[in-house]
Amino acid sequence: MEKKELRKATISKLKNLSIAERQKIEEQLIHNLLHSDQWNKANTIGITVSQGFEWNTKKIIEAGWKADKIISVPKCIPSDKKLDFYQLVNFNQLEVVYYNLLEPDPKQTNKIEFDQIDLLIVPGLLFDRYGFRIGFGGGYYDRLLANYTGETVSLVSEVQLVHEVPTETFDLPVKHLVTETGIRTAKVKTVS
Repeated sequence: MEKKELRKATISKLKNLSIAERQKIEEQLIHNLLHSDQWNKANTIGITVSQGFEWNTKKIIEAGWKADKIISVPKCIPSDKKLDFYQLVNFNQLEVVYYNLLEPDPKQTNKIEFDQIDLLIVPGLLFDRYGFRIGFGGGYYDRLLANYTGETVSLVSEVQLVHEVPTETFDLPVKHLVTETGIRTAKVKTVS
């Protein structure tokens, strides 16, 4: 299957989860993240504001605020195909942009230098045991990860895990997968 078809199939699986299934998985994902070493050691966290069928990140953002962590949220810069991060201290600092995404309003927020982010929570649709992912197709996170040395995690239900996703030379894996059963450190992919 090509990436486009895999995206479509995974979105369909996520949308077809019952409300009870979704809620149970989400609670476990959030619990496992908030009790992880990666979360506890981090001071500044980079995280997107979820939409629609994605796992709810608002509860994670609120938990970060309660724990006195700096929460930084990305703003897409389509002309440069890059993300800039801004500190979010309340949800009123968000604005609706293209595709109904919620992003920080730069007029109301302070920019966070990317190298200050200790933990980056990377979104995606489909993941494998090596930490490789199929995202939403913009390539923003692959470019971002190329220069990132901090910890990376993704929230991944077991329904989003496959043996191996198709990869290209520029694809970069996340280091840890937060699933409903716990934290999995991505395996190192060896070339045979």
